[in-house]
Amino acid sequence: MDSQKVDMFMMSNAKFFESHHLGAVREKLLSLDESKWSLVQTMQFKDPTTSLIVSLLGGGLGIDRFLIGDTGMGVGKLLTCGGLGIWTIIDWFLIMGATREKNMENFQNTLY
Repeated sequence: MDSQKVDMFMMSNAKFFESHHLGAVREKLLSLDESKWSLVQTMQFKDPTTSLIVSLLGGGLGIDRFLIGDTGMGVGKLLTCGGLGIWTIIDWFLIMGATREKNMENFQNTLY
């Protein structure tokens, strides 16, 4: 794929991935053929900032985990009222990283 297109993708979507994953994302995009560019452009990623806001407002009910696709953890938080509040507070610090990891997982599943 054209390096200019890859750079454009990286500039506009870097916030959706962990910084240590950016090199792997760039390398994978550079190795793709041009026919996959439309697939890459249509990929949608979850915003880590939105996940944090949802976690602050509805984290005790597991809504943040349902949002990023962690259904099992969402059910666990829902049934335990956010681990009696402890799990909710811990997730305030972890949910942005978990969202970025899920984005990377979705990227890999789509293109590999």
